[in-house]
Order: sequence, then structure tokens, then C-alpha cells
Amino acid sequence: MSDTVVRRLTDELNVQVSLYNRHRYGKYSSYKRTVGKVARNVLHQQFNETEPLKILHTDVTQVRLSDNKWAYISAITDEASKEVLAFKVNNSPNSKLIMDTLNELIAVIHEGTKPMVYSDQGWHYQVNYYTDRLSEEGFIQSMSRKENCLDNAPIKSFFHLFKTECLNGFLPCKDIKEFRKLSKKYIDWFNNRRISRKTKGMTPREYREYALAA
Repeated sequence: MSDTVVRRLTDELNVQVSLYNRHRYGKYSSYKRTVGKVARNVLHQQFNETEPLKILHTDVTQVRLSDNKWAYISAITDEASKEVLAFKVNNSPNSKLIMDTLNELIAVIHEGTKPMVYSDQGWHYQVNYYTDRLSEEGFIQSMSRKENCLDNAPIKSFFHLFKTECLNGFLPCKDIKEFRKLSKKYIDWFNNRRISRKTKGMTPREYREYALAA
């Protein structure tokens, strides 16, 4: 059968491809033009920080679950250690998802730590309640150029690993509750057991402790 017939039949029968495919996850974009404050691009694709908790990257991505609904993921990662410092899942890419992620970051980092938080120009990173909270904590805000994914490559790379390693090429989660549970296990494994040459053969958490003690 031709690909057109196959697509029509899968739509009619509500059949989904379970093997990993980048198109399966869609391309989420939160860019809505300038709706608030656009911060200066400081990094210019220079991702060479070696000291943890200095430069953090944040973004949102999406995954379609087996119940045919979308799960939206908001995360914050450390450029130096690759550690996932905050990770939240919701059924909507709304302000609550973004603020819950930021609050989780604030709760886990040491008091007095004032990193740069780097994001794209998504609407939820421009609005007052987000920028004000960053300012209250003394965090520096920086943004990529509009709709330029390479400017925020470190967290894009993490999301790719998450989708290929956590989901293992399939979509095993029937709903968002199950997806949250699976994601939590993966983040724990990623931070505490997954080693990398970029972190001198250490896990992200081991590298953070090593680098801060040096």
C-alpha cells in the first residue's frame, strides 16, 4: 500500500507508531513574539563552563503518550555537571509548569547561589512573574536568539537523551501519571549513575561535588 493509504488507515483506526521517531514527539514552540522582557544573549553558543551552578539551561519539550495525549516537560540542567536540577511534567505548558520548575530549582540549590538561567524567548520566560522571581533570587537571566535551538543546545541534548534512553525507543506510558513515575526513576539514574566523558568519567552529581570541593 502507498504511504498515503497507510496514513489514512492509521488515522481512521487510531493506530500509533510505537518505535522512536523524532516526528512522533512533535516540535513544541513557546515563542509568541515579544510579550514581555527579552534578556540579552550572553553565551553566544559558548558552552564551556566547568564550574557547577554557574550557568543553567531551561526549556520545555513534549511527548505524546499511549493514551494519545501530550505530556509537557520543563527542566533545568547544569551546563558544567550536566545534572538535572529541576524536572516537572504537566498536561499543559502553562505558567504553573514553569514556576513549579523554578521553585524546584530554588529548593535544591544552596542558599546564596546566583546562577545564570539561560532559556529561549518562550512567552513564559518573558512574563513579569517569572522575571521578577529570578530577580528576587538574584539570578541572572539570559536568552537565546528567537527560534534558534542551537543557542540552547545543552538542554536540547538532554531532552534527546531522555527520549531515547528513558523511553527506550518506545512509548510505554499509558498516561501522565505513569509517565511521571518513569521519568522520576530516569532522572535519579541520570544524576547518580550515568557517567560521561564530559564529566571526567563521573556522574553529574559526583562531578558537582568534585568540582565544588576543588
